[in-house]
Amino acid sequence: MQNSFYNRYGKRTFDLAASLFGLLVLSPLFLITALLVKLDDGGPVLYRQSRVGRGFRPFLLLKFRTMVVDADKAGALITTKDDQRITPVGRFLRKTKLDELPQLLNVLAGDMSMVGPRPEVAKYVEMFLNDHYNEILAMKPGITDYAAIEYRDEEAILKGFSSPEEGYVREVLPRKIALYKKYLGEISFFTDLKIIFLTFWRIICA
Repeated sequence: MQNSFYNRYGKRTFDLAASLFGLLVLSPLFLITALLVKLDDGGPVLYRQSRVGRGFRPFLLLKFRTMVVDADKAGALITTKDDQRITPVGRFLRKTKLDELPQLLNVLAGDMSMVGPRPEVAKYVEMFLNDHYNEILAMKPGITDYAAIEYRDEEAILKGFSSPEEGYVREVLPRKIALYKKYLGEISFFTDLKIIFLTFWRIICA
């Protein structure tokens, strides 16, 4: 892992500054989004799901809820673009990635980084544990990275598989893991800035 000094010391400073700035500047958007989710079906505003963090420590990933209440109990972990569990407001939030905003709180709490491999559920981590995740989970997962940019339309890609979960495990996740490792080999302050810029660019141009 390159640039270990930044990874050990500078990255947390960057994460704190960026998450605090984001929470302050985007607070009106947080309030509007929370109101839209609440008015949509009256359910909880936030969705919490256990993910595997650095050192295999589980944490609760935060998102604005985009699916019906208890959706994870009524279907697969993998979501495709035409999933009937997604609410009307949820479709908009997923398209614009506004559902990811609460993860700034995960960054502030120290569970995540602004940039890093996307956090995965334990089921899929265990499938690739010895070959890949021992290395990947040596650092904090992030809100965005190369894989998040390339697979921005992951739900549409998975729709093309007869079995979305099988397609995810056999084709999508291995490619994402390769991109996670690419980031681990390039980690630096300027790489993080580049990835954040590319993330916003993809959202704006979508």
